[in-house]
Amino acid sequence: MRENVTHDGADPRRGLYAPLEPYRMHLFEMPGGHTIYVEECGNPKGAPVVILHGGPGGGCSPGMRRFFDPDHYRVILFDQRGCGRSRPHASIQENTTWHLVGDIERIRERLDIGAWAVFGGSWGATLSLLYAQKHPERVKALILRGVFLMTQEELDWFYGGAAGAFWPERWATFRDMIPEEEQGDLIAAYHARLFGPSHEEQVRFARAWVAWESGLAALDPGPVVGRGGAGEYARAFARLENHYFVNHGFLEEDRQILRDMPLIEQIPGYIVQGRYDLICPPRAAWALHQAWPGSELSLVMAAGHALSEPGITTELVGIMDRLRDR
Repeated sequence: MRENVTHDGADPRRGLYAPLEPYRMHLFEMPGGHTIYVEECGNPKGAPVVILHGGPGGGCSPGMRRFFDPDHYRVILFDQRGCGRSRPHASIQENTTWHLVGDIERIRERLDIGAWAVFGGSWGATLSLLYAQKHPERVKALILRGVFLMTQEELDWFYGGAAGAFWPERWATFRDMIPEEEQGDLIAAYHARLFGPSHEEQVRFARAWVAWESGLAALDPGPVVGRGGAGEYARAFARLENHYFVNHGFLEEDRQILRDMPLIEQIPGYIVQGRYDLICPPRAAWALHQAWPGSELSLVMAAGHALSEPGITTELVGIMDRLRDR
């Protein structure tokens, strides 16, 4: 194991690559009535890497294409079931972790890729690990950011009040949307409203759900005014994320990912973690690193959770450049 503590911000010599447009886009029909949006960028004959976005429910963005040398990498992005440009929008039907793992493998097969690097952050890191544990022979390397292991401890941290100790005013806004007698289980309380009969109420509580998370994503998140996103985006994100959390990620047991780390101990792993990540605290990244003898852990001092944090950007681009040069 190797641990690297990064003390400063972004290295200007290692910024994002220039904006990049896809050279090919697909709509893949998947079992269960879902159509998945997939795009390919960079070098069609390059080293393949698939990006798994966060959430669940976040969708991909153009900025995610820019962490990779486009002359070297064939970059594959897709919107997971129910979000982004995939359809049906915001649907939780036939939408579980294992449906997503199956979709990743079907995308690999349809693009005729033998094995690829897997790049994921937050929930995308969770999904990357579970996919690798299911299909280890298809993964050349795992590049993970803001580790989330889908444990009750992590959910309790963010939705039980501990993270709120750092932003009490934002926590109060999120918590007090719910009557006091239901505040002992905010995930369940929000679930009742996100899936209630009133579309207007769904959107209102979805915006509060998204505002709580996005308001703590960056080390300096800025004012909370206006946060929560457009109504339908917030509704999709919040419903999908809450659906997964209510169901404990559809895992067999609470610490399943750590339990199954011996299945992928031979896969090279690179973990980038913000030291002051309030959404996914560093203890999960540390536990993963300890369970994965061949992994490298970079703890970025001046960073929180967001992919856009300068120190996080520097580390991730640097890792992909190192893999390219090898």
